[in-house]
Amino acid sequence: MTTVRPPRGRAAAEPPGPPAPGRRASAPAVVAVRRLFGVTDPDAMLAVGTVMFLVLFGLVMVLSSSAVTSAQNNEGDFFAVFLRQGLFALIGIPLMLTVGRLPAVFWRRWARVAVMVGLALQLLVFTGLGYDYGGNRNWIELFGFTMQPSEFLKLALVVWLATVLADRANAFTDLRSVAIPALPVSGVAVGMVLLGQDLGTASIMIAIVLAALFFAGAPLRHLGLLVAGIAALAVIFALTSTSRTSRISVWLNGCAPEDYEFTCWQSVHALWALGSGGVLGVGLGNSATKWRWLPHAESDFIFAIIGEELGLIGAIVVLVLFAVLAVALMRIVRRHVDPFARIATGAIMVWLIGQAFVNIAVVLGMLPVLGLPLPFISAGGSALLSSLLAVGVVLSLARGLPTAAPGAPSAQPGLAPAPRRTSR
Repeated sequence: MTTVRPPRGRAAAEPPGPPAPGRRASAPAVVAVRRLFGVTDPDAMLAVGTVMFLVLFGLVMVLSSSAVTSAQNNEGDFFAVFLRQGLFALIGIPLMLTVGRLPAVFWRRWARVAVMVGLALQLLVFTGLGYDYGGNRNWIELFGFTMQPSEFLKLALVVWLATVLADRANAFTDLRSVAIPALPVSGVAVGMVLLGQDLGTASIMIAIVLAALFFAGAPLRHLGLLVAGIAALAVIFALTSTSRTSRISVWLNGCAPEDYEFTCWQSVHALWALGSGGVLGVGLGNSATKWRWLPHAESDFIFAIIGEELGLIGAIVVLVLFAVLAVALMRIVRRHVDPFARIATGAIMVWLIGQAFVNIAVVLGMLPVLGLPLPFISAGGSALLSSLLAVGVVLSLARGLPTAAPGAPSAQPGLAPAPRRTSR
């Protein structure tokens, strides 16, 4: 019997059949997802996937936490707040993916225009279009829709700072060279928000400025001097308002009986909600605190409702998701060679992760009440749109990241350390 052997050095043809599990079956799906999102970088895909999950999770929690107050304020419509948030999500997610396809040069070209438009919109809060809410004048109403201009001013400030600092990156010689490019316009932006009495948003904008300077390579000694000066101004600003002073006093000294009904109502009921959730929670939709015991349960204090309904497990899941997002964004920052992309991505990371940290810390009683939403989860159209647009900018800049050639080692290319900084 004659046998035929395959030529030496060439593998025999495999019989047709389904691909081996885990080898090629998932390849078409991965390619389809990358084409849909316009993202090829794995870290960027991890970031956008985490954001999408946070938005969907947020919609579920907005529906659960807002149903009672929504019915009371909208003639029995339990879904009014949820539908409004869902509309902004339907607008924001495609907008994020569209923005993510823009070239990086677009942001440098339009950065100055963006910050001027942002400042002009912020000025509108001091006109007849603006109105007060909760002691803050930081909203405007246009054509029946409310808008918070400072949310979009954050993003404009990010791209403007990245533009003006990119040409000076790692070339700071003294405190003047650190302050002059960043502080004049940034100071005007932060000052306008402070004039509206919104200390929470102003604190995040200050964090954005400091983060941009850090990722631009500013010396740590100069950053320390800026932080000391900002802290002194923050103390002075806090002491100019009786409301802010009382909130800080309650945070430092605890809640006295005479403060319970007004100053520390939210903080106390937020802690009660978290405590009543236990490990597994009372069940989705079964919160007792949302029955008008906790003001702004669907926005600033939604983390308390998550802890009550989904328990410690649900709260940890949220923390893990933000940790994953932070790791993905930090990996993208470290791989960027272009200073503009590194500064912008780093500032956006500090904005989103820092705001999430502050929101959760307020709910846990670790910080005084500042009135900041939890990114991607809290109800609020302006906050959701601006956060999704910021992620779109990250995706846009990630399109320029170097990728490994086929067959190249798996080590991540471009994973050079961040600019060497000194304390000089």
